[in-house]
Parts: sequence; structure tokens; C-alpha cells
Amino acid sequence: MMNMRSSKRKEIPSGIYNSIDEIESVENKKTAQKVVSKLRDSIRYHDYRYYAESNPIISDSRYDELFSKLQELEKKYPELQSDSSPTQRIGSELLEAFEKDEHSSPMRSLKAIHGKKELKSFYDRNLKELNENTVEYSSEPKYDGVAVELIYTEGVFQKGITRGDGTTGEVITDNLKTIKDIPLKLLQVQKSKIPSQLIVRGEVYMEKDSFNEFNEERRRMGESVFANPRNATSGSLRQLDPSETAKRPLRFFLYECTKAMEQGFETQFEMFQKLGIWGFRINRDNIQIHTNFEKLYDYYQTMEAQREKLPYEIDGVVFKVNSFFFQKKLGTRSRNPRWAIAYKFKSKRNTTQLRNIIMQVGRTGQLTPVAILDPVTIGGVTITRASLHNQSEIDNKDIRIGDIVLVERAGDVIPQIIKSIPEKRTGKEERYTIPENCPMCSSNIVISDDKKHARCTNLDCPAQLRERILHFASRGAMDINGLGKKTVEKLIRKHYISSIPSLFKLTKEMLLKLEGFADKSADNLLREIKGCLSDHSLDRFLYALGIPLVGNHLARVLSQNFSSIDKLFGATREKLLQIDEIGPEIANSVVNFFSEEQNLETISKLLDLGISLENPLISASNSLEGYSFVFTGRLDNWTRDEVENFVEKYGGRVLSSVSRNTDYVVVGKDPGSKLNDAEQKGIPRLTEQDFLDLLKKKDISPK
Repeated sequence: MMNMRSSKRKEIPSGIYNSIDEIESVENKKTAQKVVSKLRDSIRYHDYRYYAESNPIISDSRYDELFSKLQELEKKYPELQSDSSPTQRIGSELLEAFEKDEHSSPMRSLKAIHGKKELKSFYDRNLKELNENTVEYSSEPKYDGVAVELIYTEGVFQKGITRGDGTTGEVITDNLKTIKDIPLKLLQVQKSKIPSQLIVRGEVYMEKDSFNEFNEERRRMGESVFANPRNATSGSLRQLDPSETAKRPLRFFLYECTKAMEQGFETQFEMFQKLGIWGFRINRDNIQIHTNFEKLYDYYQTMEAQREKLPYEIDGVVFKVNSFFFQKKLGTRSRNPRWAIAYKFKSKRNTTQLRNIIMQVGRTGQLTPVAILDPVTIGGVTITRASLHNQSEIDNKDIRIGDIVLVERAGDVIPQIIKSIPEKRTGKEERYTIPENCPMCSSNIVISDDKKHARCTNLDCPAQLRERILHFASRGAMDINGLGKKTVEKLIRKHYISSIPSLFKLTKEMLLKLEGFADKSADNLLREIKGCLSDHSLDRFLYALGIPLVGNHLARVLSQNFSSIDKLFGATREKLLQIDEIGPEIANSVVNFFSEEQNLETISKLLDLGISLENPLISASNSLEGYSFVFTGRLDNWTRDEVENFVEKYGGRVLSSVSRNTDYVVVGKDPGSKLNDAEQKGIPRLTEQDFLDLLKKKDISPK
């Protein structure tokens, strides 16, 4: 077995800048032209080390300085600007529509197989037709993304086209230029000559973590979310405004070069090595060479076992005859090549009948329609329910009670219905509309204009009560130790609590009547409940209330902009929209929440109980604005809540996982997997002391 990691590393090119200190002084246009050219080559190389190799050799700050210097010189000398410059990745021109263009050769699909016997037939047939004792195969992941074709002329990226129907695709050049894995100009690192015309193909995709963060950001801003990374990728590539595509966390893996033999390549493996040297991102970890049939099957099993652990989605593996000469000899069918097959994993989709639709009421009053399904097995798991998300989703997919539907299950994601199958309708199917009143408390249901959000307006809706109280008592909210799920359920069953304020009317006599409570445990819980009335900040109280779409971070944003809860009561939609990070849906949610009489009554009762709402965020500076941190491991001087509150107090952000948007990973004792993620992605790491030194440089006094 051979893998891409065993290939020889490229040499580091001479004559590149690693810092602005190395840049010679620019006195005229002639020297500017020389410096600009070297800056572009340097930035391209550093992009390659960062994005393709995940092995940067300079810090982010030094890279930013080089990039800023290039922008400065291009602005000063407009005649030196070039479409292939790294500064041109983010387009600004809004397109009216996408042009279409034919591919240089058809982008054929691969024949799919689903079993070991089919793989053996493919293997044996190739041995027989090639009259060879052994045949090498390039074993590669089958990415679940969007295939594109990239055209380079004299080493410069000229055009990018979607797969389309395999013969003709849409020209999305400007959007593809925003993806940093795609080189705008190829690297001439070694003596190998780059062809004057080079056409390559690959897959654009989103990593799972980045997709989840992207969806969470859209959800927070009140925008619709995507069903899976592939859908998000496809939608991102079809944005008419390239600057919007630039905001999406898109990645790229190369997998093919057209007319490879004419370019001097003898094997698929050699092609990967050479194209990797020229600046393309190659999946070095998971591309291997095999000659033995059992090794091919072992590769399939290994990749299927690792499927959920990979940072990107794959739906199978691809086996290609490694030799291009042998590929040509085996030839191509009308639809797919005879020298390659796609061995698909067990399906994560299946069809079944939708029997009914019920409403599920969440903690914030969010109503979610849930499909009740005939039991169906997907990926070894029996599915009986699937989320339908909202009324807009039901309408757009034309999903009806009684339909035969296609259901998808991916990883730990709640199963969802991909589409209905109208061809199988009998005429007895029924359309579904979310009711006007909550099925649990009969309060009004408010549905957004776009039909993507439906909520029960009653803060004390019985269906929400348990989850609301658990949330109110949770860590990060009012932090009431001892008020767990089982205790809350007992209190509700006994009718001791019917709302959040009723918590504060609990007595020792009541608690002693509950199973599991004695004098000490009853005293402890009552002390915790009483203690939460003091020493709590406004942002924690806002979070504890469970305002729809307002999590920990947005509660802090609101507290930074409103000195007291009284000020927030009178906030208009227009005023809220003036705040960064608050979009129309969030603004509407806040206004609606504080307009609901029941909610105001609950808040008034809590204030009458004497709850203390300090607001330390209102006077904080923005010294950490623009900085994003991830913390991993135990810190000596902070609890996790303390350090997160502190960073956000000064305008910074704390992320839950490592992504390209992370500026620093702060590492404490016994760090977790986030440290490995940071190292793989080249994110700078700080010790706790480094973090304190950074605060000192920003004139921030820790604690």
C-alpha cells in the first residue's frame, strides 16, 4: 500500500517574503512592479501552505501584513492590478445570471456498485482485459459535494464551470475565485513545466463543523437553514453576488486532470503529486494505492467505519485504475468509464409512508411539525419520526399526510424528509396547515410572514413549563443546583409549580412530600432558589428567560446595548436592527416577547421578588472586538463561564469549536481534541499566560 503522505515533500521556493521587514523600499513604478510580483508569489505560497498543506510557516499577523502591503501598492499603482492577484478573491460585481459553457470533455458519472461481489467482478474483468497479473488502483474517498471544472491558461485560473448535465455547465468563475483552496495562479516551485492549458476537476464542499457553525449563524440571524452540507455548498456556488459566496466556508479537493497523458502524467498517483506541487489541495490522508483485491475491500470497510469521524461528508469510495495507459486501453462507456467504479456506502436514505403530522412544542415556544412515519430502517436504525422544520418547508416540498416520502438520516442529525413522491399518490392524501392555537394551552400561535417560524406566545404553556424551568435553572442562566429534570417533573406532577415565579413559593413542607427529599436536601434546594435572586447579571437573566432566538451570546449583545431591562422593554424593532448581529427575525422575536402580557407579568413577579440585575457589560470597552477564541483544557485562574463572560465583556467572541474563523486557541491543562483540530488547521495557540499577556497589551486588567 502507498498513500499520498508518503510522497516527497516539495522544496521551499526561494525569493518569497515571510514578513514585511524583508520587502525592499518602493521608490517608483519599476520597483513597485517587482515588489508586487514577489508579494503575489509569496501570498500564493503561504496560502498553499495554510489551505492545501495545513502547515503554515508564518503567523496570521505576518500574513495579514503582507496582504495589506499588496493591497496598498495595488491601490497606489492601479496599472499593476491583475485578475489573478490574491486580492481579487472577493468579487464585488453582482451578476444578473450565469452563462453556460460546454466542458472540454464530458464529466461522466461513475458506475455505482453496492457489494463485494460487484467489486470482485470489476477487479477480475480488468485483470482479464488488460492481460495482467496485477493492476494498481488509486483508492479515493467519494466526496458528497459539488463537482466543478477549472480551466488554467499559462498557469492562471481563467474559468470555472459546474458539472451541469455533464456536457454543459454554468460558468461560476467569480464565485470559485473566492475559495482559497483553489489557486488563482499555479506555483512554479520545482523545475517541472506547467502546461499552457490545464483543465482539472474536483469537488467543492463544506466541512461538517463549518457547516454547523454556518447554519447556526443563519438560525441566529433569523434566516433559513440548509438541510446538509451538500445543499449549502450548491446554494453558495449559485449566489449571484460573489461577495456572498466569499462569506461561505467552502473548501475544495482536486480529483482529476483531463487529458492527463497529454500533460505527461503516467498515473493517477503521479498526477496527484504533481498537481499538489503546483498548488492544488490534495487529500493526502485518504488517497492510497492498492493492487490486492482484499486490500481494496479493506479500504472500503475502513473508510465506511471512519465515515462519521471525517471532517467532511463522503458517501462511498472510488477505485480507479492507476495507469492512464491502462485507462485508455479499457475505454469508456457512453455514460461512465470502464476503468473506475464508485463503491457506495449503505444508504442513509429510504422511502416510507407519512401517516400523520403532530406539533412539538419546544422550550422557547417554537412549534415544530413532526412527521409520524411507518417504521423504516436507514443505516441500521429504525426511524418512526422525522422533522418537517416549518410550514414553509412543508409547502415548498408539497408534503401531505399519506404521502410516500424520501427520508434521510445523517450522523447524529434528526431524520428529515427530503421530498415527497407525488407519482405514488392515490388522491387520499391531505394537505397540512399549522393550527392557529397551541395544541397544549390554546394560546395564539404566531407565524412569521415567511412561514419559517411558529411559536406559542404563552410563557407558561404546560408543554414548555418543564423545559423552561430547567433552562431557567441551568448553568449559564440562574444556576440553581439541585433543580434537575426528575425534581422538576415531580414538582409539576404535584402541581407545586405552574410558572417560573412559582418556584419561589416552594416551602420545605412541599419538598419533604417529594420522594427522595429529606431535611438537608430540601434546605439546600430552597437556599439555592433564594440565592439566585442576588448576584446575577442582566445578560444571564435575559438568557434564563428563554427569549426565542436569544442565546448566551445574544443576551450579552443586548446587555451591551441596553443598560437595564426597563430600557429593553421599550426597544423598537428599528432600534434593535441598528445593533450588529441582530437581524429582522431576532428583532421581531425580542419585540414580540416583551409585548406579550403574560411574559411581562412573569418578569414583573420576578422583579418584585427582589432579583438583582447588575449590568457590568454596559461600561466595558471593545478592546477584544474582532478576536475569536476557543478554550480547551482547565485554566488556573478562570472557570469556563468566567473566561467566556470576560472575553465577551470586552467585545470578543468565544467559539465552541475550532474553525478558520478562530484567531486563537487558548490551551489549559489536559486539553481535548480542539487542540488537535487547531494544529491541523494551523490556528495559533496560546497558553493561559500568553492569553494574560495579550490582555495586558490591550490594557485590559484581568478579573
